[in-house]
Amino acid sequence: MNSREQLVHQYMEGFRTSDHQAILACLTADIVWHIHGVRTTRGKAEFDTEIENPGFEGSPELTVDRTIEAGDVIVITGIGVGHHREHGRFRFAYCDLFTFAGDLIAQIDSYLAPLPADPEE
Repeated sequence: MNSREQLVHQYMEGFRTSDHQAILACLTADIVWHIHGVRTTRGKAEFDTEIENPGFEGSPELTVDRTIEAGDVIVITGIGVGHHREHGRFRFAYCDLFTFAGDLIAQIDSYLAPLPADPEE
């Protein structure tokens, strides 16, 4: 695993534990995060407000299924579980594209798709 892939996995682990410092250390100061169909966040200060969005509780469960690298972009896909304060537990599939500037993440494009509840629940 190269250093950029390691940084992306460090970022993901930061979200699993709501570790703001670990996440923000992976990003450029002018980071842009497009959560397509939801919102766009610009800069570290605004990004920090999304790490623990007040509409949700706890840290998300995130499983990375695939990691693909192409030039300055690393793509990860996986399945996640979140906990919405009003609507409860929900599952989703995600695809995140991490665009690098040097050794840090400069842009993230996130695509989310809701999944049916886990049949074992």
